[in-house]
Amino acid sequence: MAALARPRDGRVIGGVCAALARRFGTSATTMRVIFVASCLLPGPQFLLYLALWILLPAQKSATPAW
Repeated sequence: MAALARPRDGRVIGGVCAALARRFGTSATTMRVIFVASCLLPGPQFLLYLALWILLPAQKSATPAW
């Protein structure tokens, strides 16, 4: 399994679904559909997404930014 970090490519909003998809070996689209479907149920899904967006580190780039 891959390390849990928000990727620089494949992001739509914050990269949380893309990071979870890479971690569990599924497509980002599948993870996004699961997330949207889970938001129809009662619970703190949106708050969990925001917390992961803040807590997950961004993936380090392979090339220097300067």
